[in-house]
Amino acid sequence: MDGYFRNRADAGARLARALPRNLAREDVLVLALPRGGVPVGYAVAQALGAEFDVLLVRKLGVPDQPELAMGAIASGGTLYINEPVRAAYHIRDKDFERVLAEERAELRRREKSYRGDRPPARLLGRTVVVVDDGIATGASMRTALLALRSGRPGRIIVAVPVAPADARMRFSDLADDFISVYSPRDFSAVGQFYEDFGQTEDEEVHRLLAESAKEAMR
Repeated sequence: MDGYFRNRADAGARLARALPRNLAREDVLVLALPRGGVPVGYAVAQALGAEFDVLLVRKLGVPDQPELAMGAIASGGTLYINEPVRAAYHIRDKDFERVLAEERAELRRREKSYRGDRPPARLLGRTVVVVDDGIATGASMRTALLALRSGRPGRIIVAVPVAPADARMRFSDLADDFISVYSPRDFSAVGQFYEDFGQTEDEEVHRLLAESAKEAMR
């Protein structure tokens, strides 16, 4: 079903309505996975009146098929390897290490670009809602959750507009709750459920983070 969401902002607004109503009364932090998750997460944070920040994760794409994840990395050094994909595509160690080095460099660039000298948000004891624009393989989200656990949040909720029907089960060991607006059995790519799935640029990420920071100071 093409065009289920108009764009990421629409997806975020609809996702916010699917979240438990009592979240607005908790100490909530909304963390978005850049870049596509940022417009979605911003809309969720606005609806909840919650603090908003980013959790930086980079997918490790299969050489010549970069959209297919053979793993992912996150801020703080977390590394997740999707061994079945790596084995199925016969990824050599030197090719894996090359992709890993490239993505680590990009992760460092984005950390400096998006956060600058601002420290990461406080996690201890809080309800953390982790948002992306959708889940396909789940490698990036899994890495994000592994990274989060070290900060000892009180509760972790995965919230996405769209994910495969079995996604909830896949994250049951790392997330306390999983919320998806749409969980189709016929799933090939996240973009098939958006009318506008254009790339989210750094400028939009900077703008939304800046707007959220201004609102927090009011």
